[in-house]
Amino acid sequence: MVLTGAGISTDSGIPDFRGPQGVWTKNPEAEKQATIQHYVADKDVRKRAWQSRLETFGRRAQPNAGHQALVALERRGKLDTLITQNVDGLHQAAGSTPARVVEVHGTTREVVCLACGERAPMERALARVQAGEDDPPCRTCGGILKSATISFGQGLVPEDIARADRAARNCDLMLAIGTKLSVWPVAGVVPAAKESGARVVILNAEPTEMDMLADVVLRGSISEILPRLVGQ
Repeated sequence: MVLTGAGISTDSGIPDFRGPQGVWTKNPEAEKQATIQHYVADKDVRKRAWQSRLETFGRRAQPNAGHQALVALERRGKLDTLITQNVDGLHQAAGSTPARVVEVHGTTREVVCLACGERAPMERALARVQAGEDDPPCRTCGGILKSATISFGQGLVPEDIARADRAARNCDLMLAIGTKLSVWPVAGVVPAAKESGARVVILNAEPTEMDMLADVVLRGSISEILPRLVGQ
């Protein structure tokens, strides 16, 4: 089983959130766009969020060697489940089988209506922003649209958390990659795997909150170390 966080995507040009150069570290105002109460209540927050999505989508990131190493691991029949805290879709873009990937924080590649729940490709909503709609509503019911991510103040999908826990308790090796392991309940998969007898390997640029549980701790560039780790 693999758990990935923002660190695996930084070499694709996607900054993390709370690291030294993180999005929220450098611009605390941006965190409002990821908080459901602010997003729903303030049209200006939504307008800024749509402009940010437009800018981000315009320079769409590509998978790096770290993502590709996990594809290689899967193709050898060694990777059962890939749990990711990321919303960038880069695991699937690299070639990971979508059915094996659990995006516990959702995805930026779709939008969802907060009223009726209808989902659509992000490109469709961004085309409306480019055409002059600064806060495009749902075309079906007129409700508020947002990216199909889990914002602060929204609950995680219980089925996703249950699946992550089952995978952790049934794996023989847990790889935790690019995450500080500080966000619960997702971080709980590491102690769950350890308690069930799995070996734990943590690969991250900085210390994590669960280094003491690991059998091996690796520090450095994920896109350099992970391909070597899986024997590419």
